[in-house]
Amino acid sequence: MTYVVVARYRTKQGEENTVLPLLDTMAAASRKEPGNLAYRVHQGTEDPRAIVLYEEYASEADFTTHCATAHFQEIVLGKVVPLLESRDVLRCAPRPEVAA
Repeated sequence: MTYVVVARYRTKQGEENTVLPLLDTMAAASRKEPGNLAYRVHQGTEDPRAIVLYEEYASEADFTTHCATAHFQEIVLGKVVPLLESRDVLRCAPRPEVAA
């Protein structure tokens, strides 16, 4: 059972080429964190300003720890967020299995 985060970003006009390399750096650092199982950066094929991050952690606590890291604070909050038009973060916990 993992904890999944899907972040949807829309960059300000012309900022996607600045944001994407920053997110690549963020992804590399995040993948080294204990409890991080996946960190993937996707760009919209029809709208290059649309960026989706898929993150998977062993637990919600691991995601909370991720948000407190220096690289998250510096890269995402300090550099990426100011270049965004919008930001939506969806946190997903596994749904309990139902017996058939």
